[in-house]
Amino acid sequence: MTPPAPGPDRPPVRLVTFNVHHGVGRDGRHDLPRLARLLAGTGADVICLQEVDRRFGGRSEHVDQALLLSRALDMELAWGPAIDRPGDDPDGGRRQYGNALLSRLPVLAGELHPLPGGGEPRSALCTQLEVGGGRLWVTTTHLSATSAADRAAQAAAVAGLHGGEPGVLVGDLNADAGAAELDVLRQHLTDAWEVAGERSDRAGRWSLRAGQGLTHPSGRPRVRIDQVWVTPGVTVRRARVLDDAGSSDHRPLQVDLGLEDRSAA
Repeated sequence: MTPPAPGPDRPPVRLVTFNVHHGVGRDGRHDLPRLARLLAGTGADVICLQEVDRRFGGRSEHVDQALLLSRALDMELAWGPAIDRPGDDPDGGRRQYGNALLSRLPVLAGELHPLPGGGEPRSALCTQLEVGGGRLWVTTTHLSATSAADRAAQAAAVAGLHGGEPGVLVGDLNADAGAAELDVLRQHLTDAWEVAGERSDRAGRWSLRAGQGLTHPSGRPRVRIDQVWVTPGVTVRRARVLDDAGSSDHRPLQVDLGLEDRSAA
């Protein structure tokens, strides 16, 4: 599948972040083809997914969702498990659950970072991509759903992973962008929704929630917990909350990113 060519209305990188709820939609059905069609329709260069199963269990029909989606979309796969357990199959395959990155851009490097905190294990997948001769770090994560203290520690752990190089942090942070536990992100990064040149969401024109970028729950969103944060050197041209088409309990967030040319400097 060939992405649209760059041009005045096509920035260097279109990125989508989406908590896919292990492929189970609002109708309670595990439907990976439905999810693949939705993702293909975004025209994204980079897709960051949370709550992805790899042979995890019956809820996702024991399939390798990460591999199947990468094949369906003809995109390169980088994988970062948060839960990794021995599997039941004789071939020795493991039961895994975590974050995935799908990319049309060359993947140059990938690092998995376990995150601090109790309860469900959390991790961050830090991937370096080649973009038009330059490089961009993309970190995909999913923070604690139950503890603000754990989220604060996890946010601190991921805030400096890019080491001053251009990058983005994306994922389901389980807290509004203005929450106190995310203060550390504001010291290093900028909330893409706030600085986007254009913004749109699925709220009706006359809705009191219009323009707020709310993503969860997908039926009638009340909170903006799915976010993109950018470093200096990365600009945000557009940010859009997309229709999830009933494929998850979240809505996808799409951002169109530009990279500043630092070679002249």
